[in-house]
Amino acid sequence: MSRRAGDTEKATLLWERAVDALEAEQLDEAREAFLAAVELDPENLDLLADAANLLVNRHPEDPEDEREGRAWLEQGLKLAKQGSRKSQRGAEPTVRAEFALLEGMALDQLGESQQALVRVDQALELDPENLDALLERGFALYELCRFDEAKVDLEAVVRQAPTDAWAHHTLGLIAERAGDAPEARRQLERAQRLAPADFPSPVSLSHQEFDAALEHALAAIPEEVRSYLSNVAIAVEELPAVEDLTGSDPPLSPSILGLFRGAPYGQKGSDPWSHFPSSIVLYQRNLERFARDRDDLIEEIGITLVHEVGHFLGLEEEELWERGLG
Repeated sequence: MSRRAGDTEKATLLWERAVDALEAEQLDEAREAFLAAVELDPENLDLLADAANLLVNRHPEDPEDEREGRAWLEQGLKLAKQGSRKSQRGAEPTVRAEFALLEGMALDQLGESQQALVRVDQALELDPENLDALLERGFALYELCRFDEAKVDLEAVVRQAPTDAWAHHTLGLIAERAGDAPEARRQLERAQRLAPADFPSPVSLSHQEFDAALEHALAAIPEEVRSYLSNVAIAVEELPAVEDLTGSDPPLSPSILGLFRGAPYGQKGSDPWSHFPSSIVLYQRNLERFARDRDDLIEEIGITLVHEVGHFLGLEEEELWERGLG
């Protein structure tokens, strides 16, 4: 038996082990086995697709594991790109579409929605009937604040797949932003009935309770930092306004938890907000949807406030991560 044949055989055994671990919800073990199999048999497109799919769609999603989840996504994106390159050599259009879609899914979750849209559109050119690609296109358009276009694609998805909870949920968010409360409630409740584990009832605080939690979080900031905030307005709004989101290129995600408006301390920027007094705003509905329970919500209010204070002090996202404020 040649070394190449032996590697292929070992890769197959590892692949089978990965599938078994995946079925048992042993995701770390599945990941390790998949990556070892790909190392031995990097030309196997089916293996590459399975490995990339695990990393992109089954990565850790607990906020406490955010860095780990991002590492999985980046690794999944790398494998999807590898598959895309190799699939150019005579693979069926549906296979090339699968890798393009996996790239788009990873990019969208990594916050690169404009690039994601390009790859998803390429997937749809290769496989126009690919409903997953159409769904992902709707997600990318939503993240890019192109809400009317996202609605068209997502409505097309639910006509063909009426039990797709994520499509209903995103349509509910679009209706909510449009001020159509009855439609938002209908779509969001539909998503919750279809996938209660993915869409539990949001935690809710009264405006007074939310303000009290924010005041408590502000008081917990060290005095030497809090003294810099004397001229910074701190406010709570239900959802980000469109101008909040589209004031940067690319736009901010509609699901942002908070925002610092203005120039960092001691600087004067050229963006439109720099000519107004600095302010920090927290978005109550987004925070309530993000939290798992009441205690988590109150904790996240504090985390978000500190994060935005970090931006006010001139810290970039990478610096916030390094200081544990991401």
